Amino acid sequence: MKTKLAVLAAAVAMLAAPAFAGETLDRVMKTGKLTMSSDPEYPPQSFLNDSNELDGFDVDVGKEIAKRLGVDFGIETPAWEVIIAGGWSGRWDISVGSVTPTKARAQVLSFPAIYYYTPASFAVHTDSSVTSLEELNGKVIGTCGGCTYDAYLLKDLVIDAEGTPPFEYQVTAGELKTYETDTNAFDDLRLGDGVRVDAVFSALPTIQEAIKNGYPMKVIGEPAFYEPLAVATDKGDPEFDAKIAEIVGEMHKDGTLKALSEKWYGVDLTTVQ
Repeated sequence: MKTKLAVLAAAVAMLAAPAFAGETLDRVMKTGKLTMSSDPEYPPQSFLNDSNELDGFDVDVGKEIAKRLGVDFGIETPAWEVIIAGGWSGRWDISVGSVTPTKARAQVLSFPAIYYYTPASFAVHTDSSVTSLEELNGKVIGTCGGCTYDAYLLKDLVIDAEGTPPFEYQVTAGELKTYETDTNAFDDLRLGDGVRVDAVFSALPTIQEAIKNGYPMKVIGEPAFYEPLAVATDKGDPEFDAKIAEIVGEMHKDGTLKALSEKWYGVDLTTVQ
């Protein structure tokens, strides 16, 4: 039943999508509002702060894009799988959600601009005796489902963005556990070394933020790969894509993205390291 409902929902989304195709920029300018999809549990990219408001690097980037468009800013929080499925039907206009542009995703989404790069890293519990990536082979590894991290562990990762550094598959999981968000995987690891998972795989800044917030984890080895992260839009409006590319390009050029990266990460992640 669940599978049939999912297929039906996808079909409805595909039928609804053309009503907005090519009209995103017009809609945003007429309504005077840019709505962005975001994840409330992905610090420091996006999270609920002490005032119960969404905050973080991605949120700040989205706000700046809206400001330069001359419109107000709003946020929706759909599930990750819904975002990358495309066919948004105008429910939101843009995803500034640390999306990696892949060939599979490019079938349903457009990626008008890369705004930063992030290293993907493994972490284990602080009680773990693992000290190298080689020792992770055969282990139970947790990561977010539908992300580039589980694609890497399935040895099926394709990142075709220009300037992507080459990488090799260095780890073969004995068992791969996928979660709705990276935080859910971290929660299982914090229960203890090997209790539910032996390691987690995520963006290095996300792991570092979790450690800062008290998660008993430690990073292992060098990053497995560096991924370009792009602003994503629903397919169908090249004028909107061109405008977003222009704005993000200006934010790179005038140092705005660099400043936001240093604010949230302490380093400049807006260029390939």
